[in-house]
Amino acid sequence: MPVLETQPDPQEEQPDRKAWRERVLPPVQNLGGGVWSIPVPIPDNPLRYTLVHLLESDLGPVLVDTGWDDPSGRELLRAGIAEAGFALEDVHGVLITHHHPDHHGLSAHVQASSGAWVGMHAAEAAVVRAVRDIPAEKWIDRMARSMRAAGLPEEHLAALRSWGDDSESGPATLGAVVPDRELVHGESAGVPGRELRVMWTPGHTPGHVCLFLDEKPRTRLLSGDHLLPTITPVVSLYPENPQDEPTDPLGDFLDSLERIAALGPQEILPAHQYRFTDAPGRVRELLDHHAARLADLHSQLRGRPMTLWEAAQGMHWNRPWSELGFLARHLAVSEAAAHLRRLVKTGLAEAVTDEEPVRYHAR
Repeated sequence: MPVLETQPDPQEEQPDRKAWRERVLPPVQNLGGGVWSIPVPIPDNPLRYTLVHLLESDLGPVLVDTGWDDPSGRELLRAGIAEAGFALEDVHGVLITHHHPDHHGLSAHVQASSGAWVGMHAAEAAVVRAVRDIPAEKWIDRMARSMRAAGLPEEHLAALRSWGDDSESGPATLGAVVPDRELVHGESAGVPGRELRVMWTPGHTPGHVCLFLDEKPRTRLLSGDHLLPTITPVVSLYPENPQDEPTDPLGDFLDSLERIAALGPQEILPAHQYRFTDAPGRVRELLDHHAARLADLHSQLRGRPMTLWEAAQGMHWNRPWSELGFLARHLAVSEAAAHLRRLVKTGLAEAVTDEEPVRYHAR
């Protein structure tokens, strides 16, 4: 395993940042210290690609995430692994930051080709199992009931049902391979010969993990979607057990950010966009962003009670509400729900649930 690395020229723009700016696929990169970055395209998505990271180990390469499963993704992942000096069949293990198909999608293909183990946090593995076990129509019906209580119009509910009927875009895409190893917070990630530790960072999903590479010459954090250089990850409500206390994913996310800032990694290797430094600075930006959104939403609730659908329309998004398509609106509603839940959990709002749709009042 190499221990020496070439330091980049500080006057030279790093290739992954340049590629993101120029809206092209970045090259496979040797990041030094036995770490490689392999871009795998995401079809028809503004994120454009997932950065799969390959870690050299004593028993063969270990991948962090795998990318979207389609013929182009399979081809480019294999080619990227070959550029790092290995074959797909050499892969020893796969570490999954979270279950979304642009991260977990190719796991089954990699495992079938190599016999690699697949590791994931227990809370994330539970989501994978639930999606595999629940028929798509039941999943859609359950979501439609909750969306009706949120005040969504019938045309949005019809689009939701149609989306679930499309096997290429509906929840079936999440039914990837069930992991056979559990990643535990604070413990080794199980990469032979590497000092790699699991950091549980819920928020974007219930079992999202970052991976802390505590090796010289600098510490690195493989951050998945938790910490990105300019993008704020979607934080939405988790599936809940009715017997349990309602979840607070935004609160989980904010707490997770604080833990990463305290850890202070010297370089961040995210799953999208490009590498960056100053984790504490980026964490402060995200904390300020969500504090402003919560304050704005609370102010709107002081004006009048609102349904979840009305609250989502009143929040600021990257485009005007009228320009958001079905999926973008669905994600916006999910994120608004997490912010409303945070206001309720902190005593700044309450929900009136004895009638439908549910309305929220400021306190």
